[in-house]
Amino acid sequence: MDLQTAVILGIVEGISEFLPISSTGHMILASHLMGLEHTEFLKSFEISIQVGAILSVVALYWRLLLVNLEVIKRVIVAFIPTGILGLTFYKVVKGYLLGLPNLVLWSLFLGGVFLIVFELWHREKEDDTGGITQISYKHAVIIGLFQSIAMVPGVSRSASTIIGGLMLGMKRKTIVEFSFLLAVPTMLAATVYDLMKSASQMSLPQIDFLIAGFVTAFIVALLSIKFLLRFIQTHTFIPFGIYRILVAFFLFGFMK
Repeated sequence: MDLQTAVILGIVEGISEFLPISSTGHMILASHLMGLEHTEFLKSFEISIQVGAILSVVALYWRLLLVNLEVIKRVIVAFIPTGILGLTFYKVVKGYLLGLPNLVLWSLFLGGVFLIVFELWHREKEDDTGGITQISYKHAVIIGLFQSIAMVPGVSRSASTIIGGLMLGMKRKTIVEFSFLLAVPTMLAATVYDLMKSASQMSLPQIDFLIAGFVTAFIVALLSIKFLLRFIQTHTFIPFGIYRILVAFFLFGFMK
């Protein structure tokens, strides 16, 4: 890896973290297309720079995350199942699943089909949950379980939580913003745990690459969040479903 590669991966992460297209999946595919060897450092890099994107949420929603106790409690409750399952399957995900580009492609394809079918079926109702503080603790736990599905590379943490919330009767803006907030403890925990395992093996140049990707992801993710909030006011997620299918089809042929 070099500095330019770190910045490119940071851009990919910043764009894709909050869109329902899977940031981890896109980074795995991008690194594969650039011919990068999927080393332990690259796996840690792909996990760690997500914190740069996550801090963009803190920058935009710090009042909710640090001041509103009702919001904080719901975020914590939703994080618990993800934290437990993530700790349980950490070795399987990092040691095996993160190195499988074909798994990412199948996840993108099937996720895209599901996203389109779901959006054609789903209808928002007047009495749907209209605020984060109105989310019940039971529903918060269920959303956390939906988020856990995204341990499979290519599934998309954002898509999993958003679809879960829509199924539970939440307004689109409510679950999208809750998905943003839930990403903060989820990705911080994943990164801290991974760095505890691998930081001692990193060289100084590798740390520089990590910082470059981190800062790039933060800046780009700020723009991505603002785009998504505007987008959902007048659109469904069907275009993202189509995008996922097209990417999968194109890269299935390209990677053979």
